[in-house]
Amino acid sequence: MKRKNIRNKSIALLLVAAMAAASMTACGNKEDSAKEPATEINFADLTGGGSSGGSDAPETPDVAEPVTEPETQEESREGMYRSEITNEWIDESLKNQRPIAVMVDNEKTALPHYGLTEADVVYEIMNSTANGRITRFMAIVKDWGKIEQFGSIRSTRSTNIMLAAEWNAVLCHDGGPFYINDWIAKKYSANFSGGFSRVDNGKSREFTEYICKGDLDKKFSGSKYTTEYNEYYQGQHYNFSNSEVDLSTVGEAIDCTEIELPFPHNSSRLQYNESTGTYDYYEYGQAHTDPQHGNAQLTFKNLLIQDTTFKQLDENGYLIYNAIDSGRDAYYITNGKAMEVTWIKPAENEITIYLNKQTGEQIELNTGKTYVALVPSDSWGQVVIK
Repeated sequence: MKRKNIRNKSIALLLVAAMAAASMTACGNKEDSAKEPATEINFADLTGGGSSGGSDAPETPDVAEPVTEPETQEESREGMYRSEITNEWIDESLKNQRPIAVMVDNEKTALPHYGLTEADVVYEIMNSTANGRITRFMAIVKDWGKIEQFGSIRSTRSTNIMLAAEWNAVLCHDGGPFYINDWIAKKYSANFSGGFSRVDNGKSREFTEYICKGDLDKKFSGSKYTTEYNEYYQGQHYNFSNSEVDLSTVGEAIDCTEIELPFPHNSSRLQYNESTGTYDYYEYGQAHTDPQHGNAQLTFKNLLIQDTTFKQLDENGYLIYNAIDSGRDAYYITNGKAMEVTWIKPAENEITIYLNKQTGEQIELNTGKTYVALVPSDSWGQVVIK
């Protein structure tokens, strides 16, 4: 299942032109945030369907019939399907289940994080311009029924509401500043705020809230939300390759065995692990481990690093990323290589897509978990790739 697969550069240029015309980069304006997006791009319209030709066109000479490769039958496994989020094989009973998006506190006091290795996708986003530009995680979890303890849980920001909507996910958080109110009220938005389990971990109260076993069943049963995808579901988020992606064969790629991100508070870093073929996550000068799963290290097959502008909302450091944008730089990193790409998000709950900077085609990801970092544009030049 592939969605919005952009086949050539001309279509990519049309996307950029359409986005420029839509002028939707000022999504951080509070007055505008109460409105539904003014323009939503219909990608089907952009591909066109016109034909050319005429009676004066020269006849095409006879040529030999092209040799067609025999079709290979797609693999199937009894009682399983390929996850639309990671392309990994998971239980077929989960096929229509919508994921959750969990706001996870990333202050050092909140460590260790429980259950984060269960996430299919992890976003790291600057949560405030204060306190060394502290970040917060948003974890996308498809198989949330297996959660024993996840978190700790903290408040959300407006940016996360837009990003969670890309997945048709129910956002799990504990409150947030009044700036989120208009966004929470959007028709596409679904959220559970507060009321999760409290765990006595010897820390102050703000670090004690976790999603524990049974919490989500109670939340869904007492809410208006369905556990299955609804009419706002945008379809499969990423395109996955049928074989292992080697970036050096699809464009200009550079070696990337380590990447340092300009998040000064926690000094996020990802290092390539040749034995696993994934990127291990480090912060605060140490490996990020999960006590819920034998202190396994948080690791990812795919990294997407986005140059993203933002607007500061007040002197307290509250902000909103201009997540609706087009043609901005990014990196796709996998298997020890990094490739320059561009990203486009056409509307509030539309999926962010990534294009090969050289060909304009939508990129394909490797099967596995994905890390996404929204790097503030004013520090984009400080991203270090080794």
